[in-house]
Amino acid sequence: MKIVVLVKQVPDSSLERHLSSDDFTVDRASASNVISEIDENAIEAALVLAEETGGEVTVLTVGPDHATESVRKALSMGPDKAVHVVDDAIHGSCAVTTSKILAGALGKQEYDIVLCGAESTDGGTQVMAQMLSQRLGIAALTGARKLTVDGGKITVERQTEDGYQVVSAAAPAIVSVWDSMNTPRYPSLKGIMAAKRKPVETLSLSDLDIDPATVGAGAATSTVVSAEPRPPRGAGQKITDEGSGGSSLAEFLASEKFV
Repeated sequence: MKIVVLVKQVPDSSLERHLSSDDFTVDRASASNVISEIDENAIEAALVLAEETGGEVTVLTVGPDHATESVRKALSMGPDKAVHVVDDAIHGSCAVTTSKILAGALGKQEYDIVLCGAESTDGGTQVMAQMLSQRLGIAALTGARKLTVDGGKITVERQTEDGYQVVSAAAPAIVSVWDSMNTPRYPSLKGIMAAKRKPVETLSLSDLDIDPATVGAGAATSTVVSAEPRPPRGAGQKITDEGSGGSSLAEFLASEKFV
């Protein structure tokens, strides 16, 4: 089985993040960048599936040169190879144009199943799987908490607010997963050393036959026009209970529309 797992490098969500002052895109160059958290669950799901089926796992990412760091981190977990789409014209791309680039890169690969995180920790759109499904003409099984493959049939338990649904589709298909699916493995020293020797193919927009004018900030479907730093947290309001504390608290909550 041929498995492709989508990986995105994002600024560490546990640290302070900033927007660039010139175009209000996420400042990735000066950030502490990591693999988007749920993408690690997608990698783990791909590895487990490969172990069960004797398959091959390819990591696919779109990002600047320094995204190679996350590619190598992903490879150290166990995948066999990677594809990195890098081109200066991609900067500022929205989710719609990013899906176009990913679809172009997937068109160069052989795959039975594409795995990805249900959302990224920087964008959180939760629509990439659906966009790729439309562009590639394959089924999308989204929000998976469990994944099984029987021959050419892919089945997931799809997480919902009320429980879960069981959904199936014929391969090839794209599956997005939540972090409830598994616990990602830690790279071993052997895996880290092996990752340095695993092949990483670099592709540009011209390799994908994509016109640079159709992606990037100029082609984005949404644009940030202004941004301001979050104001510092105020001291808050202190209520001293002198017999009417309950009433004062209720009035405050009502004034803030909490009740």
